[in-house]
Amino acid sequence: MAADVQPLGAPRSDLAAATIGIEQVPDRYRVLGFLDHFVLWADFGVGLLVLLAGSALVPGLGIGEALLAILAGTVVGATMLGLAGVVGSDNGVPSMVSLRPSFGLRGSYLPSLINVVQLVGWGAFEIVIMAQASSRLSQSVLGVSSYPLWAVVWGLVTIALALGGPLVLVRQWLERAGIWIVLVTASWMAVYVVTHADFAALAGRHGDGSMTFAQAVDLVVAMPISWLPLVADFNRFARSSRSSFWGTVSGFAVSNVLFYTLGVMLILVLPTTGLIGSIMTVAFGTAGLALLLGDETDNAFADVYSAAISIKNVLPALSTRVLVSAIGGLCLAIALTVDLGRFQSFLYLVGSLFTPLFGVLFADYFILRRRSYAPADLYPVAGTGADPGGINPIAVLSWGCGIATYLAETAYVGWLGGTLPSLAVSLVVYLAVSLVLGRARPVAAT
Repeated sequence: MAADVQPLGAPRSDLAAATIGIEQVPDRYRVLGFLDHFVLWADFGVGLLVLLAGSALVPGLGIGEALLAILAGTVVGATMLGLAGVVGSDNGVPSMVSLRPSFGLRGSYLPSLINVVQLVGWGAFEIVIMAQASSRLSQSVLGVSSYPLWAVVWGLVTIALALGGPLVLVRQWLERAGIWIVLVTASWMAVYVVTHADFAALAGRHGDGSMTFAQAVDLVVAMPISWLPLVADFNRFARSSRSSFWGTVSGFAVSNVLFYTLGVMLILVLPTTGLIGSIMTVAFGTAGLALLLGDETDNAFADVYSAAISIKNVLPALSTRVLVSAIGGLCLAIALTVDLGRFQSFLYLVGSLFTPLFGVLFADYFILRRRSYAPADLYPVAGTGADPGGINPIAVLSWGCGIATYLAETAYVGWLGGTLPSLAVSLVVYLAVSLVLGRARPVAAT
């Protein structure tokens, strides 16, 4: 691992990478190794939302079933996340550009715009979470609560980080401070849970049957899969695909397992009216929550930065930094004016659309093309090529079949969960129709 550590470059060089839009990343900026990716994705895998998702596994499941579901879902989800990142690290391109060869240039516009909608929503949601928790902290410590003030503070912090770009985030913030915040906070809560839990009683506790094991796995898989539309935006700065894949998979897996498990244990050991209350019940919990808030900013950063990159897939001439500032300001405005609690289920539904989307990408890149895209596949001229209007109808059809599978399974079956079936259907349909119609495109020349 030591040989894979990249010495900290000049801050000016890291900052310059923030101006890169959707063009292929120049070699001089492809500097992130295994440890960089491990830190980045271990940090992205941490957050209050992960703890909240973990707490949702009980009382539906018993503790043993919940832990097994966490392990199974993490292995599947983190592996898919790593594979999606490989498309970016192989070609030095962001996530939405990686869809162009399979969907067509104009075919990639709709996923890009849907991605912007969900990222703006989640960016605003992150600011809301941080502001609400900060307001509760200030009420506890100072006797003063001011949600609007905290929303503005966290909104400005998010914009500042996003203007710095991925290399500044990883090498100047996460590796110097962010990862240590994660370690201290996780250790803090883990020690408290271990020393206060009655493990004999927990081991004998059975689920109430309100959630099946398959649904629990689906809930765990959903967290790493939610990062699929973003992963290549960051992994395109990798020195090699091998190091980015293993760094991404191992980093995200460690934090996903740890924080889902902590979510389960906190709600069982310290049952209160909510997760924030459980955290603040922990000895020195106020400081622990403050540390978690300091780390939560990287998730908001990712939402704002990747929303800007997705817009540039449609309108490449726009300035990356102008877009980052505008999107950050929009997220802040929404956080100050809209009750997002009513829209959380909508955001989850929008996010589910991306699972079958990447089933198409996996089929095209790893099976039909054998990991080889030519520059002309990634940057075609609009209106030219084999697909009318720059849209591949097979990809659109396969994506639609995957979405229909997700909606039908969750509405009429339910016990299985819709994430993995929708991905499998879109992948199989794309392969089958492409091969039957002879539309399996040749491997790009190297």
